[in-house]
Amino acid sequence: MGMQNSPLLMSRLVDRGATVAPNVDIVTATEEGSRTQNYAQTRDRAHQLAHALRDAGIQVGDRVGTFMWNGSRHLEAYHATAGMGAVLHTLNVRLSETDLEYIINHAGDRLIIADADVLPLLEKLSGRIPTVERIVVASEAGFEGWSTSLPDAVDYEEFIQGKSAHFEWPEIGENSPLGLCYTSGTTGRPKGVEYEHRSQYLHTIAQCMTDSMGLSGADAVCGIVPMFHVMGWGIPWSALMLGCKQVLPHRFMDPARLVRLMADEKVTLSAGVPTIWQGVKSAIEANPDAYDLSSLERLTCGGSAPPSSLIRWYWDELGVEMIQGWGMTETSPLATLSRRVMKRGHLGMTLDQQIDNVAKAGQIIPGLELDIFDEEFNRVPHDGESVGEILVRGPWICSEYFNDPQPEKFHGDWLITGDVGKIDPEEYLIISDRSKDLVKSGGEWISSVDLENHIVAMDGVVQACVVAHPHPRWDERPVALVILESDADVAPDAILEHCATAFAKWQLPDDILFVDEIPLTSTGKMDKKIVRADLDERGYTLPDLREGSF
Repeated sequence: MGMQNSPLLMSRLVDRGATVAPNVDIVTATEEGSRTQNYAQTRDRAHQLAHALRDAGIQVGDRVGTFMWNGSRHLEAYHATAGMGAVLHTLNVRLSETDLEYIINHAGDRLIIADADVLPLLEKLSGRIPTVERIVVASEAGFEGWSTSLPDAVDYEEFIQGKSAHFEWPEIGENSPLGLCYTSGTTGRPKGVEYEHRSQYLHTIAQCMTDSMGLSGADAVCGIVPMFHVMGWGIPWSALMLGCKQVLPHRFMDPARLVRLMADEKVTLSAGVPTIWQGVKSAIEANPDAYDLSSLERLTCGGSAPPSSLIRWYWDELGVEMIQGWGMTETSPLATLSRRVMKRGHLGMTLDQQIDNVAKAGQIIPGLELDIFDEEFNRVPHDGESVGEILVRGPWICSEYFNDPQPEKFHGDWLITGDVGKIDPEEYLIISDRSKDLVKSGGEWISSVDLENHIVAMDGVVQACVVAHPHPRWDERPVALVILESDADVAPDAILEHCATAFAKWQLPDDILFVDEIPLTSTGKMDKKIVRADLDERGYTLPDLREGSF
């Protein structure tokens, strides 16, 4: 006897939370505080939205753009498009006008649902996005009286009003497109990655495993990572499936406001990039008795590697486990995760050793394969020393870009990630760098990430950014940009002495520049290409060259 061959469709998962936990809350932060609706209401509204989209002419496979923060209406858009077989194209509200225009036109979005407060950004594109037939405007408190120069705009509530709260989800193929996410384009045009139903179904199941994020129906999850960035790391899908409480911060990203929200709503798990967790740490230190974070158990950190010192602070001060994840748009999105204890053999480790585990990018998530290769695509030994290019393959890994194949990004069925790293004998992946962020000095690689994390561990240092600067003799040398706490007294020599405890002399930065801010990309990572360009524009030269010693 065979099994039923039913396709792996997200429509089988997205209604489940409302079925098993109809009265659990979904909370959205607002100007005045927050507003709450439950899963049953959210499901009914998502089904109404699906009817409204179909009545507006949206068919299976059509692209629906969202230009929104993390809020309940954005969640309804996820739910509705997944169920009806439309393709959710999450637009990053922090992208440049040029990139937005390119992405909307390249995707051929037919309709865009936008938050009222970001309408001015969309209005700049008026007349330049010909495929877009309608704009549906979601307005939170304070924006009820919105108006726009964009043609055919309708209020979200008016758009879904009176529609049936039951939509019979269609049977479609499991390899049908579900979502479209564009990379933030470090070089050239942004590239679109299409997420299929089958890939996200499997990713959703894997994400909830105990050794992954261990997301459970009993959790209260606060996704700070934007839902417009690689589908919020998949958390919206997992939460809809489980019916756990969801806490959505909308546009209110001030660290003190985030901590207050997490305390008030008894959040157990939250997800964000290291810059968010550095900010939250500062907010708590500034006002240690103001927040009751006793419910908080774990934080997922991705985007770039969190320093060990930060991981340690959260454990020592709050008893909160930081989980590091690594992935990218093309891995849709999780590929590895790192927890303090992931194997039986870790139980006997010291706390320091367990924290060291979390500082690694982690173990491959079940379902995927990952390895490191040299320039001739030979596998490199897993000895924790040998560095290679990271390649990954599996059912939720991109195999080509949307309407833009780019075969050079793939090797057979492997994705060439553009990240460089090593694998230790415990089979933990350790990211050395983005291949373009490594410093190649005299033919040897220097990891900017390792230097940054070491510098940030010093008292008085808020952030560190290490970039390569051209050098006539050594090809490149590292330069460190450092942000200090306002009252800190840290000398460049002290930073170099601190680095010398862990790095060879030739690996130390040639210069330490104290700065007030470090530019961030639209996804909250340090924007090293802007930093490098700024140094070039300022005519910066390395100190030993100024002295003419070469």
